[in-house]
Amino acid sequence: MGAKKKPHYRVVVMERRQARDGNFVEILGHYNPKANPPLVELKMERVRHWLERGAQPSETVHSLLNRATPIAP
Repeated sequence: MGAKKKPHYRVVVMERRQARDGNFVEILGHYNPKANPPLVELKMERVRHWLERGAQPSETVHSLLNRATPIAP
């Protein structure tokens, strides 16, 4: 997402068999690396929901979880 020289990313839940840019199940939040400091907003209640059901975060998402700011659902 975003525009040229203005990256903005969504944190989503995907099925393992989907292509990287394929369909996703749910949007869990957003990451804006250009903000100062970088902005990470996640729906922590939904993140916990998916982790309890066996979802495995990527290394990048795992690092974002460590510095996330919760947002309202």
